[in-house]
Amino acid sequence: MSFNHDLLKVLTDFNENSSPEYRLFINDTSYHVTDVSIAHSPIPVNEPTTRGGIYFSDKFAFKMKGTISDLSVIPMLTKKMLGPNTEFGELKIVTSIELSGKPTRIEIFTNLINSVQTPRSVELSMIVVKLESC
Repeated sequence: MSFNHDLLKVLTDFNENSSPEYRLFINDTSYHVTDVSIAHSPIPVNEPTTRGGIYFSDKFAFKMKGTISDLSVIPMLTKKMLGPNTEFGELKIVTSIELSGKPTRIEIFTNLINSVQTPRSVELSMIVVKLESC
């Protein structure tokens, strides 16, 4: 995993205490993401491993969940989903947080591990793989 744990802690705290806006970018299209949560959670593996020769999984990971109300995103998620698709891609989610007294753009790169579609929205479950401040 390639991210700054201190920055992730600041983002997690800011997310709990504020309501930052999150935007998902896929194929030059932006989608508003709501109900975002970020948590350090166990992964169902007994030891750190490369899963399917495709991606690395540790015993714990930072998981992110969010909801998108624009259902036009669903066809684009198919190629991004982990699992039988070996050509998955990272999802880029952008937000802005207060860092050292000034607004800072944060880019969060995730792997999509699950999505649940309802008639009005799609809920995404992701694993954070990279975090950058811009």
